[in-house]
Amino acid sequence: MRLKKFLFTAIIAFCLLMTGCSNSDFNNLVKSTDQKITVQKQIAESENYEDFNEITYENKVQKAIKIVKNAGWTSIKVELSRYPDYKFQFPFKSRNGSEDKIASYSLWVNSNGKKIEIVTDSGKYVELNEQESKVLYKILTEES
Repeated sequence: MRLKKFLFTAIIAFCLLMTGCSNSDFNNLVKSTDQKITVQKQIAESENYEDFNEITYENKVQKAIKIVKNAGWTSIKVELSRYPDYKFQFPFKSRNGSEDKIASYSLWVNSNGKKIEIVTDSGKYVELNEQESKVLYKILTEES
C-alpha cells in the first residue's frame, strides 16, 4: 500500500512539474528550426559589415517579425548621412527545408539612441517609436 501511495504521489508531482515547465519561460528558450534572424554590425564607421549575431529563439524571432511587420512603413526615398549601424535579415525556409526568401533591412540608431530607423532593400522606410526600438534593438543585439 505504501508503494502505491508513493508511486501515485510521484506521478502527480511529475505531472505538476511538467505542467509548470510548459507554462513557464522555459518555452521562450526553445530554438526554432524554421526561422532565424541574422545580424551584421558595421565595422568602424565604414561600409563593411561583420557577422554579429544569430537569433534562433522562436519567441524572439516572432516578436521581431511582429514589430517589423506592423511598423508604419512608408514608401519614400531616404538618404541617411551615414552607413547603417546594423543590417539584419529574416531568412525564411520553404517547406522542403531550403532557404526560400530573405527579407533584408538596414538599421540606424538615431543620435539620441532612443529610436531606430529601418530601410528595406525595396525602398520602404520607418522610424520606430521608443518602446518598439528598445525591444527590437535588444532582440537583435542582446544589449540594452
